[in-house]
Amino acid sequence: MPVPIPRQRAIPAAESGQAPAAHRGGTSKDQTPSKEAKVDNNAATAPLTLLLIEDDPGGSTVVPELRDSAGTPIRVRTARNLTEAGRLLTDDVHCILLDLALSAPGHGDDADELAVLKHVLELAPRHAVLALTASGDAERGAEAVRVGAQDYLFRDELDARLLSRAIRYAVERKRSDTAERRLAEGRLRAQENRRLERGLLPTPLLEGSPLRFAARYRPGRSRALLGGDFYDVVRTPDGTVHAMIGDVCGHGPDEAALGVELRIAWRALTLAGLCGDELLGTLQQVLEHERADDEIFATLCTVDISPDGRRAGLCLAGHPSPLIARPGRPAELLPYDNNGPALGLLPGARWPRMQVELGREWSLMLYTDGLIEGRVGVGRLERLGQDGMVELVRRLLSRGLGGEALLRAAVSEVRELNGGELTDDVAVLLLDRVP
Repeated sequence: MPVPIPRQRAIPAAESGQAPAAHRGGTSKDQTPSKEAKVDNNAATAPLTLLLIEDDPGGSTVVPELRDSAGTPIRVRTARNLTEAGRLLTDDVHCILLDLALSAPGHGDDADELAVLKHVLELAPRHAVLALTASGDAERGAEAVRVGAQDYLFRDELDARLLSRAIRYAVERKRSDTAERRLAEGRLRAQENRRLERGLLPTPLLEGSPLRFAARYRPGRSRALLGGDFYDVVRTPDGTVHAMIGDVCGHGPDEAALGVELRIAWRALTLAGLCGDELLGTLQQVLEHERADDEIFATLCTVDISPDGRRAGLCLAGHPSPLIARPGRPAELLPYDNNGPALGLLPGARWPRMQVELGREWSLMLYTDGLIEGRVGVGRLERLGQDGMVELVRRLLSRGLGGEALLRAAVSEVRELNGGELTDDVAVLLLDRVP
């Protein structure tokens, strides 16, 4: 078989070792390079390796000595079929030179003429591929590029310099394509995050209420995305202000989506007049129908504040009790003796509604367990816990902090006590009544 030679044509600047513009944007400070990205970075500095897949039974195909742009020899491996190629296709292979005359497994003479290329693209989605075709068969070569190859070469038009350049070009083009794909995927994830955020952390409906509202959310260190924490506040026509905060167990898009559904269901049911045990029982039915797994559950805290702002009803479904701060008295937790089970754990469960006196002036803080599960102390072997959180808030209140500043300082100090980012998401909301 004649030695393959690439056709003469202009070669992009990538062949000189320069990455395309789309490749030079870098990652944001909040992003961590993926395993795939690290492999690509290593590939950029390692000697190039070419895997030649051809079907010449006499083994007469000769690839000349190839060198990269730095003059380092390009290593060449040869496979006679796709089975051998699968064994030789290790992470240090940068480019595949594929003979399109090779037969794809399970395909006869009438099969798709690019079946072997499609098979290789599925086998090696992260590798650059050069298609090798008969001299003058530019149409088939162009179709190969359309299907997914980085370029095509003619079998009988080869020299070492141009083949080396074609390999470097294919590798850089593949890296550029991969970078662009990651960038597009990142944009899609960011858009999805914004949609989830609008669903999990909505604008409160407090028009006409004298109460002041503040909230803060911080994702756990294992994700740049939202988890399953959610909250909401609405005022019904009778002047009652209803507040809720909840947490779906687990992390990920499914849990976040379930949190959105529960939050929307809570708002709709509350505006329809449901409250207390009836409301939570209906939410449990929603969770049971919408969850992906029977072991998924959600904790919830609901508060309904009377129109005069002096009293409230409290329901807890496996959730930490709110903290209340009043002038002249130390901040403390509201009673939680009648805490009911988390939603989704016990069919037919009940959630008693406790009546609590708030007083004339107060601040009420609802939070998820991410705020109290951070580590503290020497070696950080202990959890902050509710008692530690209460003491922390008392100190901040003594400094005159309130509203957004109080929540921001509380989350920041909990993070510092933990020695870094918290492992769980944190959501906190604050309602203030100042006559």
